[in-house]
Amino acid sequence: MNHTRSSQLFQQAKASIPGGVNSPVRAFKSVGADPLFIKRAAGCHIVDEDDNSFVDYVGSWGPMIVGHCHPDVIAAVKSTMESGASFGAPTERETILANMVIDAVPSIEMVRMVSSGTEATMSAIRLARGYTGRDKILKFSGCYHGHADSLLVKAGSGAATFGVPDSPGVPADVARLTLTAEYNSLESVRKLVAENSSSIACIIVEPVAGNMGTVPPQEGFLEGLREICTQEGIILIFDEVMSGFRVAYGGVQELYGVTPDMTTLGKIIGGGLPVGAFGGKREIMEKLSPAGGVYQAGTLSGNPLAMSAGIATLNILKQPGFYQSLEEKSRTVAEGIAKAARDAGYPIYSTRVGSMFCAFFTKGEVHDWPTASQCDTKAFAAYFLAMLNEGIYLAPSQFETGFVSAAHGEAEIEKTIAAAAKCFKLIA
Repeated sequence: MNHTRSSQLFQQAKASIPGGVNSPVRAFKSVGADPLFIKRAAGCHIVDEDDNSFVDYVGSWGPMIVGHCHPDVIAAVKSTMESGASFGAPTERETILANMVIDAVPSIEMVRMVSSGTEATMSAIRLARGYTGRDKILKFSGCYHGHADSLLVKAGSGAATFGVPDSPGVPADVARLTLTAEYNSLESVRKLVAENSSSIACIIVEPVAGNMGTVPPQEGFLEGLREICTQEGIILIFDEVMSGFRVAYGGVQELYGVTPDMTTLGKIIGGGLPVGAFGGKREIMEKLSPAGGVYQAGTLSGNPLAMSAGIATLNILKQPGFYQSLEEKSRTVAEGIAKAARDAGYPIYSTRVGSMFCAFFTKGEVHDWPTASQCDTKAFAAYFLAMLNEGIYLAPSQFETGFVSAAHGEAEIEKTIAAAAKCFKLIA
């Protein structure tokens, strides 16, 4: 498959954009290749600048749940654009989408729209700190919540309790306020909470982890977090930027029946346009400016184009049978890839929650970052490049999630499974 034009464009981009991309994972660095430059998409297909067509399982990293260029979404954005792209003033669409989100997500009684997932999580944490009067936060190794300073932190070595910066530019004084536990380990959470009694404002977690591959919560994990937070007066934040409206209409909290105090959203509620949101209990949200003293603002928050795309998308998701059909497609994809690996005698650990799925290149099970980090990333890179050559576009990292959309049809799914069978035999 020829990628000459994409490679040329990447070289040009590196002269004016750091690393040639505007978000690091797009660079294909971990798979040892140049990134594809995309020029158009429709349904579950994307086409690069060399006119290669691919079945897309990235879906703009999650939001394209109804497929690329759905006619309802396109019509909504075009109609809105004719009235103006941005006003920096309230519009009715903001309230319409807010009420749709409130109706869908169990934890949300009020919601504030923003422009990105990073903005949503950093604002939710600030609000939790303002509401509780506490400074420390607790996150989990392997869970990504955007690139705000306090969240670019990993666990310290050995028995270290406090976080250390995971990126240059993050001050140590900021990092020390972030505690890092192990995902799916209530014991690690209880230990940190006991050592930092009455000083933790919030626990923030991806209830289904999607940034170390797809890692589901083990039985009792989310329930245990809820219990700890209730007992200790800690705000429980579910980061559902990726999983919200993706694994179920009400997100992970609907699927697993555990209700946090606050939720962050993004991706799908913008229908492919830049958007984020955070919401929760009314008594917490009313501490937010201008109703309360915790400040947060954004000129493009509630942008009318994004609101229109989000409303159109959620209206599609509400149609009877949408998630049942998506569940069946996603199961077929994930189970088909896993069977292809078994038939080739190649060890992988397959995971899936709703339309989020992952193939971990490891003989063992994956339940947290230490087990995820044992994966054979070189083998994954070989598999990724082989699948790309077969016309299947996966996330270019072992530690990312794959997404199935409603636009994936039987033919595309069969092509994907056949490609996987061929590629596992090649690398076995």
